[in-house]
Order: sequence, then structure tokens, then C-alpha cells
Amino acid sequence: MRVGIIGCGNISETYFDCQNIYNNFNVIACADIDTDAAKKSAEKFNVKAQSVEDLLSNSEIDLIINLTIPSAHKEVIINSLKAGKHCFSEKPLAMNFDEGKEIYELSKKQQLYVGCAPDTFLGAAGQKARQLLENNEIGEVVLGTFNIMSHGMEHWHPNPDFFFKPGAGPVFDLGVYYLTQLVNLLGPIKTISSISGTATPERIITSQPRSGEKIKVETPTTLMGTLEFQNNAKIQFFCSWDVWKHKHSTIELYGLDGSMIIPDPNFFSGDILVSKKEEDWQKVNNDKMLLGVPNKADNDGTIIANYRGIGLADMIDAIKNKRQARCSLDLAIHVLEIMEGILTSSKNRQMYNLTTQPIQPKFLSEEEIKYLKS
Repeated sequence: MRVGIIGCGNISETYFDCQNIYNNFNVIACADIDTDAAKKSAEKFNVKAQSVEDLLSNSEIDLIINLTIPSAHKEVIINSLKAGKHCFSEKPLAMNFDEGKEIYELSKKQQLYVGCAPDTFLGAAGQKARQLLENNEIGEVVLGTFNIMSHGMEHWHPNPDFFFKPGAGPVFDLGVYYLTQLVNLLGPIKTISSISGTATPERIITSQPRSGEKIKVETPTTLMGTLEFQNNAKIQFFCSWDVWKHKHSTIELYGLDGSMIIPDPNFFSGDILVSKKEEDWQKVNNDKMLLGVPNKADNDGTIIANYRGIGLADMIDAIKNKRQARCSLDLAIHVLEIMEGILTSSKNRQMYNLTTQPIQPKFLSEEEIKYLKS
């Protein structure tokens, strides 16, 4: 499939590169409101630089990859659909649930696919954990926890303002990975109960080049609560940018016959820990799986598994075979409603009942991955 990229920021390199990992798409053009950024990317990756309008009207392009800032996601997706093109977007799908519903309605009307990151749950860790659960390794999952805790981004990010504005915060920025992983593992969520807080009304930037500047905090920086799934499992969460240090693990699941610890869902791989009842933890390594083999250098130079783009490749295969994609619009709008529901529940101090209920994404086998890989 012939693909065009809108948004040539840092993440775009990953999508330009992933056409070399997967075999069913080629990027042929790119665009950005910053024309210099588009020209640099076009030159580096040997594609055509176009304006956003020209790329959307380019009859050679079948699908748009939307890598713009979150506040522009809805507009780009809507314009892609109006131009008769499928669209795969970076997360989140939109800034709020109402925008998501508008995308959903137009997608169905136009009979075009919309997919959305994150696709990390399709990696080795997420799929191995799914396999272990379906093999009943810890029995029926009844309880669990997930934790996202740090002290925010103002001490390292050069322009951290947007992290503290509506549409961001710890749930929209990072919680999307955890929530998507949990829906992959346990199925859809039905109710949310949460509370929120903001430790300080302002943040002081300590990173360069704006060290000393103040940021107004416009969205909660701590959200805590419980998710109840359709299968009646209950997962407690603690999402905060008001914590300096902690010793909580990322995701823990508690079954009737044992427990499981799942690695950071922002990554494709990582050891899973499994304990049968009172037995010691057993390590389950997955770095020999196709989407677990270390292949790229992380920011600190560590070689990790990074196979972003598998969701896009799977969606293109789904279009070809007229099936639901794993990173489907149904999944993305459900996760968007969960994130907004967490904020709504905390604001109204009452339980939020989900209106969306997607089908749990289908397990992704090694055979299917082989078919999609170059």
C-alpha cells in the first residue's frame, strides 16, 4: 500500500524506518506545516515533500500516517477520510471522546479504516502474557494493579508545557499504553471509579534552555482509582507525576491460581514474572520471539526491541482481507473513553459507566508476524 506521512517530527523516523521491517507498505510522500521539516525528511528518506493539502489530494496515496501533535489528530484523520484515504494515527486518537465519536461516525460512513497507536501490546511481552493467561497459567484473573509514577518532565524535556495541559497529564500521555495492554489481556472495561489531585499549581522548568521558567498546571497530575472489566476483574491504578521515587512494578495481575508481573507496556519486550500460588517467581523471557529480538538503540544506547509499525502493517493486511485490525478504531475509541472517563469520574466524584465495548484484539501469532515481516 502506498502511504503518506503528515507530521515530520521525531517519531516520523520510526515510521519511515518501519517500512523496511514490514513488507506491505511503502512511504512515498510526506508533509508538515513546517515545510523545512518536510523537505529534510523527504531528502533523508528519498520521498516527495508536499504540502498537507497536496498530500491529501494525492491520488497515488491510499493511506495517511498521522504523526501530528495530539490537538491536530482529529482534524487530520477527518480530512484523510474526506479525501477517501485510510488513516493510522499516533496516540491518542483525539483530545476527547466527542471528537472520537465524530471520527468513528465518518469512518463507518466512508467505509474506511482508522487505526491508532499504541501497537506495543502486539509485541513479544504483550502476546506472551496473553498466551500465558489463555493457557490458564495463573487461573482466572480477578484483581490487579498498574502504576505510572514519576516527577513529570520539566527536569529533562526542553519544552514540557504541553504535558500539563488538558489532553495530556499522566493518563493521556502514558496511561494509554497501560490501558491498551490491559484491554489486550483482559478484554474491555465497564466501569471506572477515580479521584484526582494536583500537588502544585505551577511547575518550575529545570531543563535547558528554559530553566527557571514557570508552567501553569491545567490538568490533574495524580489520578487514582479502580477499573472494573466486563469479565469482573478489578484493577487498581495509580498514575502520578507527583512522585520522586517508588518501588511499585508496572502491571501486576492476580489470578485464582497465581500472579503475574508484566513489563512496561511502552516497550515491545521484557521479562514476565509468573508465580503459581505460593511458589517463587519464575522468569519468562521473550527476547527470542519475532517482535522481541533487540534491534534498535534506545536513548541511553541500550539495544532494545522496537517494532513500532506492526499495528499499521496489521491494519493494511486487515484492509486487504476485510477483517478487523488489532489496533482498531473500536479499540482506540474505547481507550479514549476510558481515559476521559477516569478524569470525568474524578471530577464528578461518581462512577463512570463505559458506553463502548470493543471485541478483545485477536492474539497475534508468530506465523502471522512472519507473513508481515520483510
